[in-house]
Amino acid sequence: MELLECKHLYKEFDNKKILKDINLNIPRGKIIGLLGKNGAGKTTLIKLINDLLTPTSGEILINGKNPGVLSKEIISYLPERTYLDKEMTIKQSIKYFEEFYTNFDSQKAIKLLKDLNLDISTQISKMSKGMQEKLQLILVMSRNAELYILDEPLGGVDPATRDYILDTILSNFSDGGSVIISTHLISDIERILDEVIFMNNGEIVLTSSADDLRNSEKSSIDEIFRRDFKC
Repeated sequence: MELLECKHLYKEFDNKKILKDINLNIPRGKIIGLLGKNGAGKTTLIKLINDLLTPTSGEILINGKNPGVLSKEIISYLPERTYLDKEMTIKQSIKYFEEFYTNFDSQKAIKLLKDLNLDISTQISKMSKGMQEKLQLILVMSRNAELYILDEPLGGVDPATRDYILDTILSNFSDGGSVIISTHLISDIERILDEVIFMNNGEIVLTSSADDLRNSEKSSIDEIFRRDFKC
């Protein structure tokens, strides 16, 4: 059984097709890039998988079941925008995750935060944007989930923070789990990808092993995308 399946998935807003006939299988044990320009439909697809939107038609299966209460235990989701209460301290945010998610490993989160020399009594509002991004990623990756979905985790942070985020993703997802990373910053992320999915205008236009694609095209994934989907 595939970890995630999308079958003939469509989503419309005001009679405009945002997603068109999405068919997708996500296996276990992979880091997968969901790649496309802004407005390609990546975030809409992610919200459907996370049961935050309802498909116009088609079906989503997570471990063979439709999205719902059970799938929220399976999926650990990092949205594009920070949702943490900035009046909280880091310690309070850890407690919040611990109470909300039964699969949250608070000791793992504390260890990762210590690696950053962060005092857990610090108020989130007093942290830089980059440190807030790191905190939210650590909280998401400290869940023992089966599927981690990260929507634009590199947006708006400096190159050093990007490297930290990628290394944290690479070393902290659960055995047998998979990671979907949605981004348009392909050159920054392609070094950790096992597979790629290209989206354009609400459609999946290519799926491939990252290595197979690079070998067949004799180019980086970023170069391939820029060539095939230039404005």
